[in-house]
Amino acid sequence: GLTPAILKTLEKLGIESPFPIQAMTIADALAGRDVCGKAKTGSGKTLAFGLPVIQRTTTSKKRRPQALILVPTRELANQVADALTPFAAASELWVTAIYGGASMVRQIKALHAGVDVVIATPGRLNDLLERKEMSVADVRMVVLDEADQMADMGFLPQVREILDQVPEGQYQTLLFSATLDGSIGELVRRYQKDPVTHEVASETTSVETVDQRFVGVERGEKLKVAATICKASKRTIVFVRTKHGADNV
Repeated sequence: GLTPAILKTLEKLGIESPFPIQAMTIADALAGRDVCGKAKTGSGKTLAFGLPVIQRTTTSKKRRPQALILVPTRELANQVADALTPFAAASELWVTAIYGGASMVRQIKALHAGVDVVIATPGRLNDLLERKEMSVADVRMVVLDEADQMADMGFLPQVREILDQVPEGQYQTLLFSATLDGSIGELVRRYQKDPVTHEVASETTSVETVDQRFVGVERGEKLKVAATICKASKRTIVFVRTKHGADNV
């Protein structure tokens, strides 16, 4: 169901067949259904939601994008923008990434020039909405990518604040998360209408791929035991409670 322009771009990029999450969700997303996808990072989610977003978006008014993709980190915002830019260009659309820690002036200029798809972290987007530099009144598609990570980072109140400003009943929601319980389940119930749920079964679980051991030691022996464990391995990650503790270790 994808347009010739998108198919041609896929061909140019050497993408010949869909990942399972893409095969499961793209048709439903193109049909306008709310989609709830359970899949881990690296499963091909970006094109699963990105291609329908590009196909179902048209040229927007300045500062009033039609599609909004919310992500937890600036790194992911840039990754998604880079992945979708060739498809947007082929469809004569503009995408931009909006996140904290970068020039707000440049981001405001992009919005004033006209952007159709905004990929944003919740904090910076809320700042721009409060400053009236952008409106979500015309948003027709909302994507929540890595929703579980947004919950872990404490962004859900900001996500709800953003979604509550989009006129109810006019937008389609695509939600992707590694888990769909707890606060993510609440998001699904609150912001999705009769969503179709797709799950990519994980081939392996952490229990099968990680050997976990607990070693009980006296406080004074901890460093010596940790050093012995590190010595036996080429690469080790040591987690500590504080910055001071990290410096000491």
